[in-house]
Amino acid sequence: MTEATRVIAIRHGETTWNVDTRIQGHMDIPLNETGRRQAERMALALADEPITAIYASDLARAWETAQYLGRVLNLEVRREQGLRERGFGDFEGKTFAEIEALLPDQSMRWRKRDPEFAPAGGESLLDLRSRVVTTAERLAAAHPGELIAMVGHGGVMDVLYRAATRLDIQAPRTWILGNTAINRLLWTPQGFSLVGWADTQHLDNDTLDDNGFSGGDARAGVGAQ
Repeated sequence: MTEATRVIAIRHGETTWNVDTRIQGHMDIPLNETGRRQAERMALALADEPITAIYASDLARAWETAQYLGRVLNLEVRREQGLRERGFGDFEGKTFAEIEALLPDQSMRWRKRDPEFAPAGGESLLDLRSRVVTTAERLAAAHPGELIAMVGHGGVMDVLYRAATRLDIQAPRTWILGNTAINRLLWTPQGFSLVGWADTQHLDNDTLDDNGFSGGDARAGVGAQ
C-alpha cells in the first residue's frame, strides 16, 4: 500500500484587495504589510516541521507567502499553476457591492454557489474543483510518506476542505479561510482526509478572512480569493 502523504495547505497573506473586498481571481496582487507579517509568522511557526517540498500558486500573493516558508526551511519553492485562485473573469477588480449592483443576476448565481455558473471569461465551481483536486492529488502522490506544503488561495482551500470532508460543492460554507492559516490534510489513494483546520495561533487579531472581516466573524463568504 502507498504510504500516506501529509499536507499542510496555506492560504496567502492579506492583500489590500482582501481588505477592500475586491475580487482578485487571476489578477496578480501583491501582499500588503499585514500580509507580509502574517507570512513571516506562519513560516516561523512551521520552522521545525519536516517539510520536504513546497508548492505554490504562481500568483504574487501566494508565491511571496511561500517564499517566507522556503527561506526558513531552506527549500526552493516550486511553481504550480494548478494551485491558482478561481478565475473570476469579468468579476475581477470589482468589489462585492459593485458586482451585486452591476450584475445582479450573475451575483445571485454566484452567491447561491451555482456549480455550473462561470463569470464571463472565468471558471465555474466545477472547473475549479476539478483543477484543484487533480493538482493536489498529483502533488501528494509524488511524495508518499512525506510532509509537503501547498500555498494557494481561499478558493483552493475551500475545495480542499470539501474534498477532505466529502461536502457537496453547493453546501454553505461554515468554516474559516483565514490568511496564512495552517490547515492539515492526509492523502492516500482513496483521497484526502481532514486532520486540522484554520490554525492561526501564530497570528494576532489583525487577520482578515475572505470577506474582509477580522478574526472569524464572517465564515460563509463567497469571495474567497
